Amino acid sequence: MNCAKRKDICDLPSARPASPASACAPRLPCSAPGGNWVSRVGHDAGMGDRLTLRLVREDDLPVIGSLTWDPQVAGEFAQFGWFDLRRWRRRWDEDEMIGPDGGMLMVAHGSETLGLVNWRRHQTTPAASCWEIGIALLPRARGHGHGTQAHRLLARYLFAHTPAHRIQAATEVGNVAEQRALEKAGFTREGVSRGTGWRDGAWRDGVTYSLLRTDEAAT
Repeated sequence: MNCAKRKDICDLPSARPASPASACAPRLPCSAPGGNWVSRVGHDAGMGDRLTLRLVREDDLPVIGSLTWDPQVAGEFAQFGWFDLRRWRRRWDEDEMIGPDGGMLMVAHGSETLGLVNWRRHQTTPAASCWEIGIALLPRARGHGHGTQAHRLLARYLFAHTPAHRIQAATEVGNVAEQRALEKAGFTREGVSRGTGWRDGAWRDGVTYSLLRTDEAAT
């Protein structure tokens, strides 16, 4: 996506004075009411509904916490036990979940919150880095193609507002639904890393996907 050609990019008003961190953070375009980043692609099932990515609000913190720690909400592949229960509150107080080295946006359909997407800087060489992204959807939002749309939206957002050349994502080899969502979103499967993650009493193999700015799916 050529950012210079877009006419719907602008800064959202901030509830706080601009800081060096927020000034360097990717900006959210005003392509919909409220400045949401709107899906231009139809639902994978052909329903034609659109998702948006929006800034995190303080009242989203309980949802973020449940997607992280609640076994009934997080799902099989995101159950890593309880840890640092004030993590998201501290992050909110620090930068409202978005900064130069990573961030989080909420996935929404209309006024309904479906989950979240996030990204963090992954250093690949002393002179280069890429974005590593993740997603967590509420149980009611799974299995409807929303993951594919959300991955596409986040990738387009990051390519539009940062100079990154590579976006990558990693998941367990057993997480077939996430792998299908990434593949439908245009990501390329790169390979398997053996014993890379610890979950539920065992080491798990992981699989890495990537999308390059020069890939057809990124345009």
